[in-house]
Amino acid sequence: MLMKKPIIFIVAILLGACGYHLRGALVLPEGMKNIYLQGGSAEFRDQFRIALKSASGNLVNSSAEAGMIINIVGEDMQRRALSLSSRGRSNEFELNYRLQYELVKGDNVKVLERQPVEVRREYFNDQQDIMAKDNEEAVIRSEMYQQAVQNIITRIQVVLQAKAK
Repeated sequence: MLMKKPIIFIVAILLGACGYHLRGALVLPEGMKNIYLQGGSAEFRDQFRIALKSASGNLVNSSAEAGMIINIVGEDMQRRALSLSSRGRSNEFELNYRLQYELVKGDNVKVLERQPVEVRREYFNDQQDIMAKDNEEAVIRSEMYQQAVQNIITRIQVVLQAKAK
């Protein structure tokens, strides 16, 4: 038992030293620690706040406090039926989430022109279990917002690293 603790401690230190990090974990550049999000739906803002919090970032309440400002220019979530049953009810749906944003530094200098983000998901709609399918759609929508946030943050990181060189 006494040997296990030091071994676990050493392995943890080695994993941290080699640059290993959990999937989905973000490392934010210094300029992205305080971000102001202008526009966007409440669900999108919540997912953005969660992503920043997990990366020791902060979603601030005013543009004056921010190092970066993300302007959400357009946002749209659509749902359409892909297939119908013999009774005319939808068996399969497609969710399509579109977002356009631009990135501005705190001093109103555009860093990134308008960029699109699009996330699509399909799911089967079981007519026998409608309550569970409503919950499934809510979970899928939440995952779509998460993916859009991850895409935006990754693009911003790449842009900031390229401009730093």
